[in-house]
Amino acid sequence: MEELPVIMVVEDDDTVQGFVEEALVDGGFEPAIAASGEEAVTLLMGRLTKYRALVTDVNLLGTMDGWEVAKRAREIDPEFPIVYMTGARADEYSSRGVPNSILLTKPFAP
Repeated sequence: MEELPVIMVVEDDDTVQGFVEEALVDGGFEPAIAASGEEAVTLLMGRLTKYRALVTDVNLLGTMDGWEVAKRAREIDPEFPIVYMTGARADEYSSRGVPNSILLTKPFAP
């Protein structure tokens, strides 16, 4: 059986996490959930899984926000696809988002 592409999802809100997870599964992907930026960066740096993209909330619990997670992901792989999700910090995208990324403003449809 062919392995599904794995997408790293960084989201600390269980409701949004479930919504994104369901949409990715419906789209033929396998979501790998990280509840904090620190956890996500640890998993990305460990390289035990070949992640195909990063979907991250901007506001996260802990000391690392989504902007920083994406920056660290791009240090590992400069071409790594990034999708940001935010409800309140969309205005920071032009100055804090990494190049060639996508921003989804909450709420959004699958």
